[in-house]
Formats: sequence, C-alpha cells, structure tokens
Amino acid sequence: MTDFIASQHSVAIVGAGFSGLLLALQLVRKGPPDLTVALIERTPGFGLGVAYATHNPEHLLNVRAHNMSPFPDQPRGLQDWLEQETGAPIDDGAFVSRATYGRYLRTLLADVIGDPDSAARLRLAPDEAVDLAQAGDGKITITLAMGAKIQADAAVLAIGAMGTAAPCPGLDTLPRGLYAADPWAPAALDELDEDAPVLLLGTGLTMVDVALSLARRGHRGKILALSRRGLAPRSHADNRSAHHGTHSMAPMGLSQLVRWVRHSAAEIGWRAAIDSLRPHTQRIWREASLLERRRFLRHLRPWWDVHRHRMAPPVAAKIEGLRVAGRLDIAAGRLIGAEPADEASAAVAVAWRERGDGGETRKTFGRVINCTGSGSNMRGAHAGLIRALIERGEARIDCLGLGLDVDGAGRLHAGDGALQPNLFALGPITRGAFWESMAVPDIRIQAANLAERLVGARSSGAQAPARTERHTPLPAGSFDRVR
Repeated sequence: MTDFIASQHSVAIVGAGFSGLLLALQLVRKGPPDLTVALIERTPGFGLGVAYATHNPEHLLNVRAHNMSPFPDQPRGLQDWLEQETGAPIDDGAFVSRATYGRYLRTLLADVIGDPDSAARLRLAPDEAVDLAQAGDGKITITLAMGAKIQADAAVLAIGAMGTAAPCPGLDTLPRGLYAADPWAPAALDELDEDAPVLLLGTGLTMVDVALSLARRGHRGKILALSRRGLAPRSHADNRSAHHGTHSMAPMGLSQLVRWVRHSAAEIGWRAAIDSLRPHTQRIWREASLLERRRFLRHLRPWWDVHRHRMAPPVAAKIEGLRVAGRLDIAAGRLIGAEPADEASAAVAVAWRERGDGGETRKTFGRVINCTGSGSNMRGAHAGLIRALIERGEARIDCLGLGLDVDGAGRLHAGDGALQPNLFALGPITRGAFWESMAVPDIRIQAANLAERLVGARSSGAQAPARTERHTPLPAGSFDRVR
C-alpha cells in the first residue's frame, strides 16, 4: 500500500463505522478545499460498523425514520432517499431495517467518492491503525498494520464501543463451538444443532437480535436469556407518540430526577417522560457529580437502558411470540461458572445463582453466546492502538471505566490530565463524558460540533490551551481490569 502524503491541513479518522463516516462527511461538506480527510477502517465495511452490517431484514432500527437523518440540518435525509428508492412516501414513524440504513450510509459515501472535487479530499485507508505518535510540531503520524504511515494535523478516534470480557471464568477456555464471545462474528451461530438449547448472556437489544437470528435460521431449541436483573427492552408505542420536551430543566440531583420522571410518567406516560429528557441528558450527565454518576450506573442503568433503548413494535411482537410459544425464556441471575458437560465436549454445563432467593441452578446448553452488548473492556476494539496511547501517557481511561477520558469538546486527556489539542474521540468511546453517545440522534450532533471545531481551528490556526482535570482517572495499570 502506498503511503499517504499529508496535505498542509488534514484530519485522520480512525474507525469508519457510523461515527467516523459521519465526521468524514461533515468535514468534506464544511471544510475548505484544501482540507483533506483520511478515513481508516480495518474491516471491509466502510460506513457500516457492527450495527448496520447485518443482513437480517428482521433487524430493525430502534429509532423511527424521522429521527435517523445523519445530518442535523437535513432532518428528512433518510426519508427523502427512501422515497427516491421506493417511489412511495415514507411515514415519519416507520422503522427501517438496519441493512437498508447501512445501504443508505454507503450511498452517502459513494456520492462523495463519485464527485471529483470531494473524492480528492477523502482518502480511504482499508487497514488497521496500530500506533499513533505526536511530533513536536503538532503533526500526528498514524502507523497502519501494513506498514503505511498517515500524517495529519489532527486525529480522531471513532472506534466504536469497547468490547466485553467473558461474564464468568471458564467461558474463554471452552472448546471451539461451545462459546461465542462475539455474537456478530460470522461463525457465532454456525454448526449449531437446530434442537440444542442455547444460553444468551444478556437480555438487552443484542439478545433480541440474536434470538431473531436463531429463529430465522430455523433453530427449534429452547433459548434462555440471562442477566443480573432479567430486564428486557420495552417496546416503542405502535403509534408515533414520542414527546420531546422543549422546556428548560433546572439542575437537580439523581434522587430528584427519579422523582421527576415518575411524576411525569404518571401524567404523560413513561415513554413521553423518558423522551422529554433527550434534549437534556448530556447536560444532566456532565453536571452530575462523580458519586451520582456511579450511583446511576450501579442502580439505575439497567432500568434506563430498557426504557430508553426500545424495540420497534414489529420486533417486540416477534420476541413476544417466541416467549408465548415457550421458545424463549428470560431469567435473572448471576453467572457462577461454565465447563464442558462431558468429555466429548458436545455441550456446556452452566451454573448461575438466581436473583432473589439465591438458589443455584445448573443446566446444559449446546452453545453460550455473549449478548452483553457494548462494554468498557479496553482490551476490545483497536486494543493495540488504545493500549499504546495509554501506556505512553497520551490518553487515559475515564474515571468510570466507560471509555477514554475526554473534555466537553471531545479532546483526549493525557495521563497527567493535560488536554491533547489535536487528538479527539467521537461516539460510543466517549460515554464517560457524555453518556448519550451511542444512538444516531446523539452522534450526529457530536459529529457536527466536532467538525465545526476542526474546521474552525484549521481556519484560525489556533489551539486551545491545555488544562488539568481535577478528578482522578483509572490508572494505566487498571487497563486489564476494566470490565
């Protein structure tokens, strides 16, 4: 692969899932003619990421079409494209398949590549970024796995959500075919006996996707989904009843906020109450004390997740159908251990302690699949790059262990707390700072703001002064302990 030659003003983006692609498109749209963008992606699917690479038509977006435009200034972007594709009007409340949305994103990328002016400014690097070094003159050099080096004036880490560790000892050492650590891996559901019982670890939206995929493949065995609390995602309303509050909200503590939500839910319904928080969630999170954030994660996060991240009604109906038919059970318990059930290793014996009475249950499954979803295991995606930055003190894990530590503008904190003026992060890896940084409506705002900042910094040539945060991050030595 030929090395890229850096232009005078350039930005390199590591990761070309939704977050990275959207930032690249925003920079091409808003940037001056001599601003170039290098988009680096280690997988074949530029613009897809995990979420939109699925081919299962039953995997639907969990946000209605009217709120899925990638660009804040083009609210009907997705709907206009769909109407051109289908020749029919698209209802605001429609739930589009994720595969279709992925095709839409690829179309946006193809439009840029097909335009001679913009194509010269966007360079695609199908390789893995393995290291990033900063020079004294502010230049950043990114080393790729194949040996090429990309130089840029600024770099953005848009690597998506962190991976998840095995939920209990013994899973990672099981013989091949008994444990799927990544439910999205090509072979995660392959070579599975159609009648074999399956254990899904986690009861969130990833569990929903895997259960639908198993059913579509003709799997007939019993499926058990297990999590600490046994909470499954709620469904969107059949009709478009989402309510986004436009009122201002005074700062309030966590207990006050819970009371406010309960009171609002009694008046306007729980969906409208949760939706009315959407414009304020990031501000509320950033204003909360570290103690309150920890209390939220310990006690309220599971309840927030199942009410905030909902299933499309057709998906909820299919999941309910599986439960009514006795093919899917959802249970609450804490995993204790897992081991091969016999010498032939044709099944895995799993033990867990049930929530409430604490009784121990032990059952045998043909396969265990980790569906705990996005996590904060820093050994996950692009671990080599992240590890190098942390060990050299150029980045640090946020104090909650949710991702990388950034300020309100997305700039990375070095190990000593100083801000890196030319090194940014975007999307799910910034959850510690923003909390809501996983869904399209949140990421598009974050990407637009970061693009404007990068373009503005390029125009003025100014760099923001570094400062030191007061909180204490997780030390570099806790890299392998983050879960």
